[in-house]
Amino acid sequence: MPVTDYQGSSASPSPFSFGSLLSLRRDHATMPSGEEADLELFQRHLAAYLGELLPAEGAEGAVEEILSVSWIRRLLEAFILCQEEFRVVVAQARRRGALPAAAEKLVAEFHERAVKALDVCNAARDGVDQVRRFERLADIAASVLLAPREIHEGQLRRARKAISDLSVLLVDDTTAAASGGVASFLAAHRNRSFGRARASPSRASAAVVGSSASASHFRSLSWSVSRTWSASRQLQAIGAGLTAPRAHEGGLAAPVYAMGCILHFAAWALVTAVPCPDRSSALLAHHLPVAPARAAFPWAPPLLTLQERLTEEGKRKDRRSSCGLLKEIHVLEKSTQKLADAIDAAPIPLFGDREVDVREAAAELAAVCAAMRDGLEPLEKQVREVFHRIVRSRVEGLDSSMHNAD
Repeated sequence: MPVTDYQGSSASPSPFSFGSLLSLRRDHATMPSGEEADLELFQRHLAAYLGELLPAEGAEGAVEEILSVSWIRRLLEAFILCQEEFRVVVAQARRRGALPAAAEKLVAEFHERAVKALDVCNAARDGVDQVRRFERLADIAASVLLAPREIHEGQLRRARKAISDLSVLLVDDTTAAASGGVASFLAAHRNRSFGRARASPSRASAAVVGSSASASHFRSLSWSVSRTWSASRQLQAIGAGLTAPRAHEGGLAAPVYAMGCILHFAAWALVTAVPCPDRSSALLAHHLPVAPARAAFPWAPPLLTLQERLTEEGKRKDRRSSCGLLKEIHVLEKSTQKLADAIDAAPIPLFGDREVDVREAAAELAAVCAAMRDGLEPLEKQVREVFHRIVRSRVEGLDSSMHNAD
């Protein structure tokens, strides 16, 4: 994601309402002026932005919605808003006078921490592109079976081939050989497009192993980060040294800590949602974002609640071997499995209820693909926007530090 690509904001309109932002500005006008009031208002705003990301209590499908494409976009928008307010807080503090050396050091440390998230943005952008490839393969499988003419063996063979290729990418290559579902369909039908009616157990096993190698080869060629790059290690680097300020530390210590926690959480959520190198390790306990004391900061309760929801989603049995926790990936996988089952049970030639089952499953998968297409491009733009905002903030930070030094 070259820095020179930046041409201003490329994201779609903010998912957060302008009314809520105006309300927060009115709150600023009614509060006492001064540094303490600005810092208190800043933390209230962070709590408000994070609170809007929480699903409504009792809402059906709340856990799934929290990792949808639209929710990830809202999370990234919340981070952009938080970063913009942090920039204003720092600028106001500088206008009141030169920042102490300790405060300048804290601000510089945050910018260095944010720069480490640029690789996460690059990997996430590649992950979105890989999800787009999922959609294309699934759409091929659905489209060939929705043609108005009769479904013959040629269409079924082409659909099987597309599902086989998709299953290589959908299932983690470390668990594909042992898992069922789409992976087992791959084992049974990998060679059918070459005219074999049924693969033997030994050939099926070899097909899965070969598919795993193929998946690894695809991943090694597609990531814009280095081949040895690890999402979990990068998250560790982002969170390294992130500790809550002591009681006697005032000024910018609390805002810098807040932004570090929100940055870490946003990067972690991106890594868990979309395919990334070594993303599965990010869900392990020792890789989770740092947990601030719930009662110490107004933004801590919603942040911790969001982290707990995402952790619970990662522990679900049906998601452990998934390449990403994004809701749309899960829905695509289920719809693909339904179509695979319908094809597996289909006699040749197709007729009656069997043909209806295949066409219904294909129509369902086609609808899932259409919804996915509509969401992926705005998500990719939002990831790019976060990347460029971090770069711009870093450059401004360096300019301000040099100006203050002079």
